Amino acid sequence: MTTTATPVRTRFAPSPTGYLHLGGARTALYSWAYARHFGGTFVLRIEDTDLERSTPEAVQAIIEGMKWLGLDHDEGPFYQMQRMDRYREVVAQMLLDGTAYHCYSSPEEVEAMRERMRAAGEKPRYDGTWRPEPGKTLPAIPADRKPVVRFKNPLDGDVTWDDVVKGTITISNRELDDLVIARPDGTPTYNFCVAVDDWDMQITHVIRGDDHVNNTPRQINILRAIGAPLPLYGHLPMILGADGEKLSKRHGAVSVMDYPAQGFLPEAMLNYLARLGWSHGDDEVFSTAQFCEWFNLNHLSKSAAQFNNEKLAWLNNHYIKQADNARLAELARAQMLAAGAVFEGAPDLALVLGMMKERANTINELAAASMLFFREPQPEAALVAQHITDAIKPVLAQFAERIAAVEWSKEAVAAMIKEVLAANTIKMPMLAMPLRLILTGQLQTPAIDQVVVLFGRETVLARLAKWL
Repeated sequence: MTTTATPVRTRFAPSPTGYLHLGGARTALYSWAYARHFGGTFVLRIEDTDLERSTPEAVQAIIEGMKWLGLDHDEGPFYQMQRMDRYREVVAQMLLDGTAYHCYSSPEEVEAMRERMRAAGEKPRYDGTWRPEPGKTLPAIPADRKPVVRFKNPLDGDVTWDDVVKGTITISNRELDDLVIARPDGTPTYNFCVAVDDWDMQITHVIRGDDHVNNTPRQINILRAIGAPLPLYGHLPMILGADGEKLSKRHGAVSVMDYPAQGFLPEAMLNYLARLGWSHGDDEVFSTAQFCEWFNLNHLSKSAAQFNNEKLAWLNNHYIKQADNARLAELARAQMLAAGAVFEGAPDLALVLGMMKERANTINELAAASMLFFREPQPEAALVAQHITDAIKPVLAQFAERIAAVEWSKEAVAAMIKEVLAANTIKMPMLAMPLRLILTGQLQTPAIDQVVVLFGRETVLARLAKWL
């Protein structure tokens, strides 16, 4: 395993304002895998300072989504709302150091500043009315107005960082105004909290979506002002829907927890998400352990990834075929019961699923396809008239007589069926089709010898007796 001089510490820091979406899950996966690759630490941090939109239900949804994917955190979850004393401590120190200042401009005054700048064709920003400078006289403090605290952003120069995905990015400090870092009631704001958290938690690598690129220069300037080391940043391109538009609800399931409900396996989702923006040669199918062994930041794509449900379904089929049949039974049983399945006296569910899983893209498809073994057959009248004819009933009677005594194995039943076909000089479909209808009510099933053996001698004879 490759090592680095500094212990790797990554973090996943979602805002609990909704479910864990696919983009967030990919960010979590890459951050987790990078820490695992280097034997480092993966931190889970809940950025819950948006009190109006953050909910306990969303926190639970995020944790459940990560648990389903198997993305275990080493530290946390840490909650920003539980760190208020630490943030206030840092704000107080910045005020003492002169890297932050009290601003008494009202929201209406700040909006008026911005309107004047828009009218002048300039970028709207705070104009620095309350920013202390040598030789500058500040306005009189308004009575009964609580101030915000603003960060004293550098006026000149640039913020430059080597983004591990996008390459060198440079933002002029003239593009950044003096950010509010604490509201009038003392609660800190997003970019400030993130900077303090990354410092305190000794985060070495920040891997996140490229919607955060504009936050990065602000966070870098704050980290520099408080004397903190800078992590390496990597901003991942967004995930697009099949139509090339930004992934949204109208593209189908975008909450990670919609996927287990649809019958997808977590290893399939992890494998698929891993390839949405990263590659290892031409490898398409790989285990989570292989991914952690291979993953680095050198092969992250600079272009947006396109989500493809067909590709995910193909991968899911691969993992269903690899899955232990007992595990599949555990996943399928509840929905089959809800659909009316009767397991008492029926074939072994794990054996049935093992036989049926070859063509199933999801657990839901597998469960639906396997129902024919767990309910009373009700063949359509037209199919009965076509296949269970008076001409074939004597052959079915011979089959019933032979099946009562044959050794109960797939090989012995297959040999017996061939003998019955030869004795009556008929082809397989003439016997197999009516047997399928009698046993399952359907014409499409796996090989008839497999079906017969799975049902068991008693059930086969009982169902044949109803037609003879």
